Amino acid sequence: MNYSRYIGTLSTSILLALVLASGNLFADELSEKILSLRERAVVENKVLKERLDSLIPQLMQREGIDAWVLIAREYNEDPVLKTMLPATWLNARRRTVLLFIDHGDSRGVERFAVARYAVGELFPGVWEPEEQPNQYQRIAELLSEFNPSKIALNFSTTYALADGLTYSEWRSFSAALPRDLQDRVVSAENLAVGWLETRTASEMEIYKDVMTIAHEIIAEGFATAVEPGETTVEDLIWWYRQRVSNLGLSTWFHTGIELMRSDASQLAIGDIPNSKNIFHKGDLIHIDFGISYLNLQTDTQQNAYILKDNETTAPDYLVQALHKGNALQDILTDNFQLGRTGNEILRRTREQAISAGIEPIIYTHPIGLHGHAAGTTIGMWDKQDGVPGSGDYALNANTAYSIELTALVDVPEWSRAPLSIKLEEDGFYDGSKFEYIQPRQTEYHIIQAD
Repeated sequence: MNYSRYIGTLSTSILLALVLASGNLFADELSEKILSLRERAVVENKVLKERLDSLIPQLMQREGIDAWVLIAREYNEDPVLKTMLPATWLNARRRTVLLFIDHGDSRGVERFAVARYAVGELFPGVWEPEEQPNQYQRIAELLSEFNPSKIALNFSTTYALADGLTYSEWRSFSAALPRDLQDRVVSAENLAVGWLETRTASEMEIYKDVMTIAHEIIAEGFATAVEPGETTVEDLIWWYRQRVSNLGLSTWFHTGIELMRSDASQLAIGDIPNSKNIFHKGDLIHIDFGISYLNLQTDTQQNAYILKDNETTAPDYLVQALHKGNALQDILTDNFQLGRTGNEILRRTREQAISAGIEPIIYTHPIGLHGHAAGTTIGMWDKQDGVPGSGDYALNANTAYSIELTALVDVPEWSRAPLSIKLEEDGFYDGSKFEYIQPRQTEYHIIQAD
């Protein structure tokens, strides 16, 4: 993305193939791509303002909500409210109440902070404690003046991310609200989910760079941090965690590494101590990895193969197994259709995959401001018949998904049991087509042993 409209010109990206050519390039090029905290704050605040200005009016009108009240206390933030805080607000302060009022006319949607402090420049303050000591009474006064037909609060049975209103806050809010307004309170579930799941054009441009960084960190680890016969699963896990930290980034889950070994290789290696925890030539390595950067999350599962002494590439039977996994990805994303529920997409995908000779396990989820985000859930690993609630939610346009799945493939040259091809790549659905944010894995990372 060209960040110049936010912070000025940044260094250009280099091709992944160029990065792979030299281990020294990883540290230099990756570090140069990552903004300083101060630069990130500018980008994050710009994107947040765009989201508030453009998405909130659309979503409130779509859901027929003319007043939305978000209530949080410091260190017990409503998950939605936390996504609306400026970059320098790491937490709510005291009790922070955000109020959106849709006037339904040329005034559009006004937003306020009914709090001791204005929330940056995004939410002007409308409460003076010295004049009105009761904060909830002030909220009630504002709502009474506006006289909304629907007052949305963040409570939800289905989505934890849309269920941020605590009991004590609900109790105080209800006690202050005039009786004639109490019957107008509704759940903000669809409004909250819409806010969380919808990606703007600016976010998607940023997402391309975020995904590139995540992919390059994965490639770097496979290229530089695996020494067959010495490196353990835990060594590689912690290499990735440390690398993310050294780059000034964070991750929203602990990196997962799985060692997969053929029956023949295991027989040749034997049961020497710790052999199933140390990488050897001929092994497959599976990684589950994600970073958090510029308020966006990544979630990627890829696979690497450690060459044997007489090999220059992965065996064809493993290549064909990976292609089966890619075919399952295609079947799933081809079933993306506006308004179709996650459970319907799951059912169709499983039926088509099984007909094509692929045994599928589908567990795809929305991604964006959170890793396991709110929106259309398409299966869980232990719920292949459908997911009540979030699986019944319909697919919307301008939403991002982590295409997470397993193709169980019979590979007799590898093992008696089916080989699990586990893949996960993030992509964007614009309402008519699905595209990966950055190219998905179609070839193994190849680890050349010394």
